[in-house]
Amino acid sequence: MDPVFHFPAASEADAGVAHWFAVPDPLRALLLPWHAAARARGPDTRELLHDGRPTICAGDGAFLYLDAYAAHGAIGFFFGAELPDPSGLLEGAGKRMRHVKLRPGRMPEEARLAALIAAA
Repeated sequence: MDPVFHFPAASEADAGVAHWFAVPDPLRALLLPWHAAARARGPDTRELLHDGRPTICAGDGAFLYLDAYAAHGAIGFFFGAELPDPSGLLEGAGKRMRHVKLRPGRMPEEARLAALIAAA
C-alpha cells in the first residue's frame, strides 16, 4: 500500500487556498509566509484545499498542510515522524504525521522551521 496521499487535482494555484487565506484571521496570517516557503520548494509544488485546509504537494503527493485553530496555527507534515527534528519543534504521536504549532508571541525559530519544510 502506498503511504503517500495522492491528490491529482492539486494545481499551481488553487482558488480555494486563495480564499482560505483571504479570510481575515491573525492565525491564518501567521501561516501565509510558511505557505509561500513551502510553495517555493520546487517547480513541481502544487496546492489544493483538502478537508478545509491548504495542502501542499510535490507533484500530486501531499507533504504539508496548514490550519488555523482557536488558539494557534499549525503546519502539519504528512511524514513528520520521519523528519530530522533536533530542535524538537514537531508535536504529535501518530504513526506518520507531526505538526508545529504557531502562536502569536511564541513563534519557532524561522531557520529551524524552514529546515523542516525543506526536509519534508
